[in-house]
Amino acid sequence: MARNAIEVANKIVSLADPDLGDLISNMKVQKLLYYVQGFHLAMYDKPFFSEDIYAWRYGPVVIEAYEYFKKYGSGHIPTENLGKVDLTVEEEDLIFEVWDVYGQFSAAKLMNLTHAEPPWSTTPRDQIISHKKMKAYFLTQLNEDGQN
Repeated sequence: MARNAIEVANKIVSLADPDLGDLISNMKVQKLLYYVQGFHLAMYDKPFFSEDIYAWRYGPVVIEAYEYFKKYGSGHIPTENLGKVDLTVEEEDLIFEVWDVYGQFSAAKLMNLTHAEPPWSTTPRDQIISHKKMKAYFLTQLNEDGQN
């Protein structure tokens, strides 16, 4: 069963630690959702969340999550009061792994990374990035033991 992208985004936001200067913006959340979805498709051959990802000008975007967080503009999203998200061990592990690898980067750096990757770069602007494209690309990003 695919999850709701806003629940997944809230879990991602909860990993940021503002006390350490670790802030997360809507743009950064969008890119991390893309990586979570891509690796999940590659590893499990099914989407992590049900909403589509679009190839917007500044990179991949889940419109529902973008709308949910847009009230924060380009500023950081508060990490409190996000609500509890019940995830399986595999789902949590994947989110943590994506956070460990990509969470260290700024939103602008993540935008540049996604722009260099075929799922975004080969999809016309404002169109849905297909699961097929994402799976094919992210399969090339897994190492031998199936992890990113």
